[in-house]
Amino acid sequence: MYEIVSKKILNPTVTMMDIKAPLVAKKAQAGQFIILRVDSDGERIPLTVAGFDRTKGTVKIIFQTVGETTLRLSKKNEGEYIEDFAGPLGTPTKTDGLKKVLIVGGGVGCAIALPVAQKLKEQGAAVTSIIGFRNKDLLILEDEFRNSSERLFVMTDDGSYGEKGNVCMPINKMLESGETFDEVITIGPLIMMKFVVEAVRPFGIPCTVSMNPIMIDGTGMCGGCRLSLIEDGKRTVKFACVDGPDFDGYKIDFDEAMSRASMYKDFERHAYEKACNLFKKEANDNE
Repeated sequence: MYEIVSKKILNPTVTMMDIKAPLVAKKAQAGQFIILRVDSDGERIPLTVAGFDRTKGTVKIIFQTVGETTLRLSKKNEGEYIEDFAGPLGTPTKTDGLKKVLIVGGGVGCAIALPVAQKLKEQGAAVTSIIGFRNKDLLILEDEFRNSSERLFVMTDDGSYGEKGNVCMPINKMLESGETFDEVITIGPLIMMKFVVEAVRPFGIPCTVSMNPIMIDGTGMCGGCRLSLIEDGKRTVKFACVDGPDFDGYKIDFDEAMSRASMYKDFERHAYEKACNLFKKEANDNE
């Protein structure tokens, strides 16, 4: 059992927790993930390591409530426990040798991008960050990114905070003015990452994307997290849990990835609504 030592609501749908997991904290690196179960009857879900404290033995997770499992997790409070917390899994983000990097995060993907930005800053790299949200109410981690970046652009679709527009707007402006980077690292919704890749492609800057497809065991055996990479007209299959989660963005078949990601949306919504009704019933019974 793993204790929830702190909990913070970042916005109406996103929650941050610190989990007591000394063995995971000891080896965790930016870009890796864990797989957890809320209780013994729960499903396994992957969540990216959003931070860690090796001294305290804690691992930070940030998650969005979208289905039954994340809803159940969001109902847990400080001092309570979750059943399983396995990791660290996946390959750490490669940051060695990078001197000037552009980090692009979208929505809850900013939780994955932040530890990468922090690690780069620790290594002495010049970090420019762009974070994008639909509106001000969904904004998360602004102060943390500001502390980890030489420049920070905050974008909202409706202009309710920061600059109005999508994350590609400052990318286009910087690159078209002649600015360049050693690498662009983007993490967020698949459609956002696809457009970031296409914005960067004409300039030939290496572009890394972090993929989070359907995943079950985290060891490469189930095949649920498979991705298609295309290079020189040839298609190869990789598994995000063991080959990633970071990949060369120019090689990803984003259309296939988006199609696979949408396969269980209806099921996820149904499970979420069922769990909501259960929690409401339990609350009414306790009144």
